[in-house]
Amino acid sequence: MAETQVVLPSHQSGRSSESSSSLDAIANEKQKLAAAGLSQAKPQGLPDLRNSASPKRWKTFWKSFRYLQHLTPKQVDDFMASYVIYNLDWSDEKQMVEVLGPDYQTKVGDCLQAYYGVLNHLCALGDVEKMYIPPFMSSKATVRENQLLYEESIAQDIGLKAGDRVLDLGCGRGRVAAHMTQYSGAQVTGLNIDPNQVAQAKSFNEQLGFTSNAFVVQDFNNLPLPFTENSFDAFYQIQALSLCKDLTALFREIHRVVKPGARISLLDWVSFPSYEPSNAEHAELMRRVKPLIGAVGTPTPEILETALMDAGFMVLRSDNASVGGLQAPLIDKVDLYFRSMRQVILGLVKTHVLPRHFKTLINRLCLDGQAFVKMDKMRLITTSYRIIAQKPLQ
Repeated sequence: MAETQVVLPSHQSGRSSESSSSLDAIANEKQKLAAAGLSQAKPQGLPDLRNSASPKRWKTFWKSFRYLQHLTPKQVDDFMASYVIYNLDWSDEKQMVEVLGPDYQTKVGDCLQAYYGVLNHLCALGDVEKMYIPPFMSSKATVRENQLLYEESIAQDIGLKAGDRVLDLGCGRGRVAAHMTQYSGAQVTGLNIDPNQVAQAKSFNEQLGFTSNAFVVQDFNNLPLPFTENSFDAFYQIQALSLCKDLTALFREIHRVVKPGARISLLDWVSFPSYEPSNAEHAELMRRVKPLIGAVGTPTPEILETALMDAGFMVLRSDNASVGGLQAPLIDKVDLYFRSMRQVILGLVKTHVLPRHFKTLINRLCLDGQAFVKMDKMRLITTSYRIIAQKPLQ
């Protein structure tokens, strides 16, 4: 069922048929608008975030830098130990129990908090402030601008408009939520397992005046979700589903809390039929890449589509959102940046300007970027797989 698509009205399906040149034109137009201080689709009275999802990014950089500088030894140890979960997979419950014990689901949640509590600050040092590598939508745009382009396509795909209520699952530090509100005028409710990220999301959105946006601390493996039936006009998530133990159960909850006719957008990591677990090279690459991208489960497009349909959704589109089906150009940009930063950090640690744990953190972060690039180019996996689905009207 992968690579399927139901034809949508032209205003909904346009991006899937656009060429890379037309996407480049969008990026160019964005830059012109930003330079002129204008906003193409910004609802009146909202701050302009088109040129950057984080105004005055240097403040974010230094805030994260100071946070990392003052990590305790236990925080560093917990972060490094959290990587054990990426050697496991939800599909092998026996191994989960053997490694983590019978209460493995709680242990996974603890690991994720330790992992993201540090990782979001590491990512904020670079151009991946939102902790996800977006689909490759334009060769003339930065990683962050590709994020903005993709997020705007989400708003279009799910038909967001001013006043709509939309649920953001795995909301991180609220940067995507802020952009969604800026672009469409919708009110976002974000949900995340990490209290630190939720606190940052609240603060960031309040500073921008997005006081209608709300953020909730919850592990989405602990169901039900804390919302009433038919609460939301739309839903989206970005690269969070590999952390979900039971996709069908989660999708049923999403089906419950969105209104009839609501559209949902998923962007996630999947493996393709070309990936063969019995192939030694493939298996070794997978072993290296899962910790890098924070993946516990290893879904396929078919698994995601089946779980959605079992939960009551209609799948409208299922495809790779990256131009040409490859994220490698953006992965390379991110990898190059962090490897360059690694050399600077290692030099500062050696001269005792930075504490020694910076070396531990940056070495772990930079470990397997090229394995990710290789798997993407071999078309074994992607983290830019898009599915648009809809809850039936009745």
